[in-house]
Amino acid sequence: MMAMDWPHASKLNCRSASERDRLHTIDDQCRLWFVGDLVNRGPDSLGVLRRVRDLGERAVTVLGNHDLSLLALAQRDDAAATAKKGLREIFEAPDGDTLLEWLRHRPLMHRDELLGWTMVHAGIPPQWTIAEAQARARELESTLRGPAHAEFLAGLYGNTPTHWNPELVGLARLRYIANALTRQRFIAPDGGLDMDYKKTLADAPSGLVPWFAWPERAAADERIVFGHWSALERVAWPEDRVWGIDTGAAWGGQLTALQLDGAAPRLVQVEAGASETSR
Repeated sequence: MMAMDWPHASKLNCRSASERDRLHTIDDQCRLWFVGDLVNRGPDSLGVLRRVRDLGERAVTVLGNHDLSLLALAQRDDAAATAKKGLREIFEAPDGDTLLEWLRHRPLMHRDELLGWTMVHAGIPPQWTIAEAQARARELESTLRGPAHAEFLAGLYGNTPTHWNPELVGLARLRYIANALTRQRFIAPDGGLDMDYKKTLADAPSGLVPWFAWPERAAADERIVFGHWSALERVAWPEDRVWGIDTGAAWGGQLTALQLDGAAPRLVQVEAGASETSR
């Protein structure tokens, strides 16, 4: 079992990762988890969508904020005309609509109880238990897969509300869930999502705390793998039972995978753009 951050550059192999520390080709026996943002994080968004889709039951991918942005763009009549290169190819492809439909039906969160791991793109709000996070993810998934998806996606963008309240309803409730699961990084001193600061921990304004380091976090007992935060500059946070595997391959950093089914998680990394012979 491998969890992957895949910003379009990777070839991967469960067997070769475990035997030769190299991501190369896909082993038929390997089950792959992708932490989201399949699109807009490299030169071949269309190719990535096709490849992950074609893996079928061997792959699980959660939605990231860039995936949601693509789905929002797809609701516009001028999507193909206004999309930047890399996304435009999706709208122009003969199978583009099929791929977008497939993407819209991906989950926001994945949990394997037997394995003891949860995957999400960005994070889980400190006040949510795993069960609560699963319930909230299912709410948004139901909307995305249903007839009201266009209305939600039209109102997707926005940084509010920043605080969870069980009494939230409608678009405000769904936007909080989307921001929490696909965009959050830091928690403000008052316990709300800080949607402004995106850089390193070392330079973070006083009082901001990474979501996973919040005191008395409700899901602290669960092992979580996530992506999204390339500026985190560290993968393993075993004291918090989280692993952040976006290591900035889209920006010239490393491409990272995490083997989840061993006695301890095992990190596999290659330099972005590195060929097999260069490793």
